Amino acid sequence: MIILSQRKLEEQTREKSLSVVTSSAITGFFGGAFWGTLGFLANVFHFTDIHPNVILEPWSLGDWKTGWIGTTLSIFFLGLFGIVAAYIYYFTLKKFENFWVGIFYGLALFLFVFFILNPLFPSLNPITELTKNTIITTLCLFVLFGVFIGYSISYDYHEMLREKGQAMEGKGEE
Repeated sequence: MIILSQRKLEEQTREKSLSVVTSSAITGFFGGAFWGTLGFLANVFHFTDIHPNVILEPWSLGDWKTGWIGTTLSIFFLGLFGIVAAYIYYFTLKKFENFWVGIFYGLALFLFVFFILNPLFPSLNPITELTKNTIITTLCLFVLFGVFIGYSISYDYHEMLREKGQAMEGKGEE
């Protein structure tokens, strides 16, 4: 009977672990698409000079990328890159239950994109040539993305640990 309970607990733990990883992917996709959409709106209202279509520049040719199809596809790709960012956070920082970690993660992503990946995007000016509005708006979007990813993933992870701890306590009472 005890062996059966342990197996059941292990299966539940594996299922919950899988769901936290899956939840991280969903959070990353939604975060990338949502904050990418807000970045698009910030561009429309002239808060930033950076359009989400900049992400298509290294891979696509043609004028379609500047229209609505390019914008939609760009936001989708930002969602995919959001999954990558969420997995990086999950595998490295999930144990931290503090929003400051998310702020610094978003700042690190900003620095990575604007200093390391900048040469991949021909229309993305170096940070020294961007306007103050563009820098501040873009930095805020990255920080908000980092906080969203960080807080969501850390919450899911710690909630899974709490449930696992409660299941272990329940097992000890039998």
